[in-house]
Amino acid sequence: MTHEQAELIGIMALAWLAAHDELGPTFLGSTGASPEDLRNQAADPAFLTSVLEFVTMDDTWVIAFCTAEGLAFDRPLMARQVLSGAADMHWT
Repeated sequence: MTHEQAELIGIMALAWLAAHDELGPTFLGSTGASPEDLRNQAADPAFLTSVLEFVTMDDTWVIAFCTAEGLAFDRPLMARQVLSGAADMHWT
């Protein structure tokens, strides 16, 4: 997956979250982000990484997002790893 593809999936996940009345506020509350941050940081890979980290916390969210967007279920996690530079990879 390219960095551009990962960013696109992150933006798709952000739009998906923003469209859900229950999950959008939960994301904002858990990250401390504001609605303005959603608009202002939509192109920031670090912010998109946090969006993908949030979505991948729950399998039902991953399934719902991927089903809605026509993505394979492994794509959000792959995108998260690409955007983060796989910096959090553990070998133990």
